[in-house]
Amino acid sequence: MKRHNRRKFHGSLAGGVALALAVGGCAGGGSAGEDGGGRVGSVPTTQRAAPTGTPTATPDVGANWHRWGLKPLPAPPGPPADRPVKLSATGAVPVISRIPTSQKVVFITVDDGAEKDPEFIAMMRDLRIPITMFLTDDAIKSDYTYFRHLQALGNHIQNHTLHHPAMNTVPLTRQREEVCGNQKVLTEQYGTAPLLFRPPYGAYNADTRTAVGECGPRAIVWWRESMQITNMQYQAADRKLRPGDIILAHFRGPEELKGTTMTEMFASLLKRIQEQGFTVARLEDYVQPPAA
Repeated sequence: MKRHNRRKFHGSLAGGVALALAVGGCAGGGSAGEDGGGRVGSVPTTQRAAPTGTPTATPDVGANWHRWGLKPLPAPPGPPADRPVKLSATGAVPVISRIPTSQKVVFITVDDGAEKDPEFIAMMRDLRIPITMFLTDDAIKSDYTYFRHLQALGNHIQNHTLHHPAMNTVPLTRQREEVCGNQKVLTEQYGTAPLLFRPPYGAYNADTRTAVGECGPRAIVWWRESMQITNMQYQAADRKLRPGDIILAHFRGPEELKGTTMTEMFASLLKRIQEQGFTVARLEDYVQPPAA
């Protein structure tokens, strides 16, 4: 499996010139932004068996979190009756980097799909933390079923292109192929057409917005923080989360995380969120799809 060991950068709408970001995107774990912190201890595999029963909270919820060396996050508020991001079936495709809300919630997005650690599925069954997956066909086609297990837990699958090119470096025809082709694959494999699109490296231009609008997704989703190995990189100078922030993570394993597993990285992410008094909500609960 080809690994996406890359760093994301933002694409200028005007000139399509990519600006390098300190906030790492599809980059290998342990980049220059990794600033240390306590690594989550490994838990014996025998303790990580997937639980049975419904996804609702039970008297064992604390034990489920303890199994991963964590304390439970506060329950997120219910989905807002009036979703703050409203998408249109026509017109320009918006770019979203945070959700307008005063609630102390953040949103976790996980990109690519190269790493397919079964322990991560067990972790998600235990913790019931909502994630949004932006998947690239090149990375997932060796095992589409892996992501069906995560989808079955209520997590949504969104579009991240067929082959992971820097979109603002290729012509409109190629951009259409990348977005429309992946839209077709993901719809066929997972039964639901993606509503959202994330450009690889965060790079996009006016042609990207055209291609996305023509291929089905109705918004481009960016991010405010990115998870490395044990700590996050921030866009804000004060290195703090804010209500509605979208966090970028990746399906990565020990090869890209300097020996750290996907579950250890994710546990560290949850600790960083908890330390700042936030909890995790489902991104799609705050986004209103276009009217049918």
